[in-house]
Amino acid sequence: MKFFLFLFFGIFVGLYLAWPGLVIPDNWKCFNQIIAQSAEDKISLKAGLEISPSYFLKAKNKKATSKIRIVADACFR
Repeated sequence: MKFFLFLFFGIFVGLYLAWPGLVIPDNWKCFNQIIAQSAEDKISLKAGLEISPSYFLKAKNKKATSKIRIVADACFR
């Protein structure tokens, strides 16, 4: 039981250090809004500016984790 407590605490601290705005509800609204707009093929300027040029150069490497990272960087930092 103690192992799982330390595991979840470590995951939460790691995510908080990477994205300090993770616990703010307004940032989650931003996250949900970008996801909804991307389904309609309308990408916000804020999310567009977070995309690195290497992402466009490596067009074949569009994994779900990289897409989530880009949206999370746009909203939670």
